[in-house]
Amino acid sequence: MTTAKSELFDEDLQKLAEIARVMSHPARLAILRYLAKCKTCISGDISNEIPLSRTTVSQHLKELKRVGLIKGEINGLKVNYCLCNTCIEDINSNFKSFFDEIIKGSDINCKI
Repeated sequence: MTTAKSELFDEDLQKLAEIARVMSHPARLAILRYLAKCKTCISGDISNEIPLSRTTVSQHLKELKRVGLIKGEINGLKVNYCLCNTCIEDINSNFKSFFDEIIKGSDINCKI
């Protein structure tokens, strides 16, 4: 059985890398921004707000939901999408801790 190279790193780094990968697409960032701006769960077609096809938006929503950034709940024939605030707070804290560690260990006087 082969081990994926990412499995050679600790679980925290793997988790941060996966979140960064999911968030690396501008459409996903636009979806998060839109949901935050609405300040409520959205029941309906988010693809009306994102300049991509409904199928493509659906795939992006699936990825955001998979890593826990959003919640999706079926309500009849529609799905209600909301930001997962606790997950976002955790991710924010994890990235802040990561970058604080990097800044603490870096040479801030480097002139390259």
